[in-house]
Amino acid sequence: MNHPAIVVIAYNRAKALGRLLSSLKDADYPKETNVTLIISIDKGDNNSDVVKTAEEFAWDHGDKRVIKRSRNMGLKAHVLECSQLSKEYGSAIILEDDLYVAKDFYGYSQAALEYTKNDERIAGVSLYNHLLNVHAREPFEAVKDESDNWFFQFASSWGQAYTAEQWEKFNEWMEKNDNTPFPDTVPENVRTWDDSSWLKYFIRYVIETDRFFLYPHISRTTNFSDGGTHRSGQEADFQVPLMNKGDMGYRFRSLDDSISVYDSYFENIRLKEKLSDQGDTIIDLYGKKPLPGNALKLLSSRALPFRIIKSYGRALRPIDANIMSDIPGDAFRLYDMGCPDTLKGTDTAEKLMYNYRAFKAKYGIRIIMKRLFGR
Repeated sequence: MNHPAIVVIAYNRAKALGRLLSSLKDADYPKETNVTLIISIDKGDNNSDVVKTAEEFAWDHGDKRVIKRSRNMGLKAHVLECSQLSKEYGSAIILEDDLYVAKDFYGYSQAALEYTKNDERIAGVSLYNHLLNVHAREPFEAVKDESDNWFFQFASSWGQAYTAEQWEKFNEWMEKNDNTPFPDTVPENVRTWDDSSWLKYFIRYVIETDRFFLYPHISRTTNFSDGGTHRSGQEADFQVPLMNKGDMGYRFRSLDDSISVYDSYFENIRLKEKLSDQGDTIIDLYGKKPLPGNALKLLSSRALPFRIIKSYGRALRPIDANIMSDIPGDAFRLYDMGCPDTLKGTDTAEKLMYNYRAFKAKYGIRIIMKRLFGR
């Protein structure tokens, strides 16, 4: 069993760092195991409180190292440099300072790294579980089976773990592709991120090399999104429930056997098998993919001027289940892109009520009145 080092990335948020370190201290670790904690602090003009927080933190589970960078590296270079520590320790868990960990985050990371280490299609392990589609800004949930994991062609930055081999493959790719133009195969939302983002390159890497991250169905990290380099203030958009119990034994399912495999647009690749009688079908339930230029089948939530072969409702959760179970309705349409037809509208109110369970029209009116008139 590997024993990954825990690498905390810090800059100028002393309170956030203290909060993360507190959660690390309270987490569970293997008995009689030296768990190394590394706190890497990027140089800043006023981060003496960060240095003090790191140096005074008592770590009872193994060795502690505090690395004070001699120059300001910026987030991208800092994360890449910290991730290189996976080579020194065989594997590493990378945590930015605005995160908070679950009690069993370390055991989960160990087990997931052990499970994936011989599958070259796996680029890393995520500790975070997405409940929001960041492209569509809509709720998201991966289809569940009896396993603890799902797969996503989207790199993780809110708690991630790599073996040295997994990281080195990306590092080699990065040396060749850093600062090169992004292809259209990468979602537009990701392509427009600032070039200081290391994550956009890792996402491009998994897409271009057809790799995936293993994600948990129940998150082992959550994100406070404290104000910092890329945010002006704290947000709750990316807060997710954490696993609250210790190691109960993990049930992983392989990429080949999983029914819960998603592309970079948060679309379930396995739905293509459900529609295999239609030939090559593009899955676009969130309506964010570029339209295909050639005559293909497209399953989408968008209103498009093409012949509708079949349609499905929006009733079951998650939305994939409506296709899997043939739920009748008109929310998702299977189009024949080679046959133009009359444009038929969609029910946007139905979508809103489905996505936001507690939303009522009166709440919307109150929000508008408060925004306009302050009451």
